[in-house]
Amino acid sequence: MNYSDEDILKLRKEPYVDLGFAKVDTHRRLRQGVSEVIYGAGKTKEQILEIANTLVKSGDETILITRINEDTKDYVVHGLNIEHVLYDIQSGACVLGELPKTSGHGTIVVATGGTSDIPVAEEAAITAMALGNDVKRLYDVGVAGIHRLFHYLDDLMTASVIIAVAGMEGALASVIGGLVSCPVIAVPTSVGYGANFQGLSALLSMLNSCASGVSVVNIDNGFGAGYQASLINHV
Repeated sequence: MNYSDEDILKLRKEPYVDLGFAKVDTHRRLRQGVSEVIYGAGKTKEQILEIANTLVKSGDETILITRINEDTKDYVVHGLNIEHVLYDIQSGACVLGELPKTSGHGTIVVATGGTSDIPVAEEAAITAMALGNDVKRLYDVGVAGIHRLFHYLDDLMTASVIIAVAGMEGALASVIGGLVSCPVIAVPTSVGYGANFQGLSALLSMLNSCASGVSVVNIDNGFGAGYQASLINHV
């Protein structure tokens, strides 16, 4: 790996900034190619602002924050005086700064079984976009009306990675996995009636998929799926 003079200068600095309540990893982009992402749940808006401000000072131009409410988003945007903001109220995913230019090699398709799965899917989609990928959304194409999915076969078969987001019995990932040649990342959601056990039934179904090429992230982990899809799309 070739480092620029700017990179070498950053390597000479402390590898993290200690804020007391958080140790912000300012070397993560140098190590992994992606800056630290702020997980917003459980943090105060003041803490999130201070972490984001630290990342800005370290040179990050695009900051991804997951799972924050609109009030926190407004507080952070005002505190940083950021002009470009992408925020999805359903998922709580927020991108501060302009989205990076597309650097992925293909298109990441994000598909959901139902409309109720969209919040998790949007977390995945926005994560992938914040990491420099083209994203195509196919929402409400679950197995209860399988013809809806077949309408988008061209999009599925030309994708470089597919993220399949579904609750209930989680069958969407297996169906897609049996149709395409690209990797499929399955995301079980906590959507469903009584015996879905807050997404456990979908998780187990996806783990037991007989379709080759299907991998599974944790329940409602749209961020993890979007991040993994981006890694695949940049290989």
